[in-house]
Amino acid sequence: MLLGVFEFEIVKDDSGYVAIPYDLGGATQGDSMDELCHMVVDWLKMTLEDYDMKGLSLPTATFGNAPRYGGFNMVFAVQAGRETVEKITATEAARLLGISRARITQLLGASLLEGYREGRNTYVTMASVKARLRDRGNRDEMSQVEVPAAAE
Repeated sequence: MLLGVFEFEIVKDDSGYVAIPYDLGGATQGDSMDELCHMVVDWLKMTLEDYDMKGLSLPTATFGNAPRYGGFNMVFAVQAGRETVEKITATEAARLLGISRARITQLLGASLLEGYREGRNTYVTMASVKARLRDRGNRDEMSQVEVPAAAE
């Protein structure tokens, strides 16, 4: 499990608030300060889980940064990692997706599913399985849409 403590610049704009981390790529936003704080915690949790699943080291955090966009700084701390990821085994993912276990391995290798190995076991994130099912549903719906013939 990783402990991530990072400083973010908080910027208010017309649509709400944006939080930009100094030492990580990306950003998140919220309509209110309360919502923004929840979004930062969720974003940081997913970032830590991603780093842990990929076996990456977190970047060194810096503090006391000068705001770059006219905002103010806040520090957020989250503990997360593989243990906090909603996951299923690769075999369960194959059953849910209606494909072979070997195809799951291919999709993981092509980064079309997210997951990781732990010992002899391979795990797939539920978020990536749900996204794949959602995409498949959209494709299935699109295949049923009749395209009108082009006017000649």
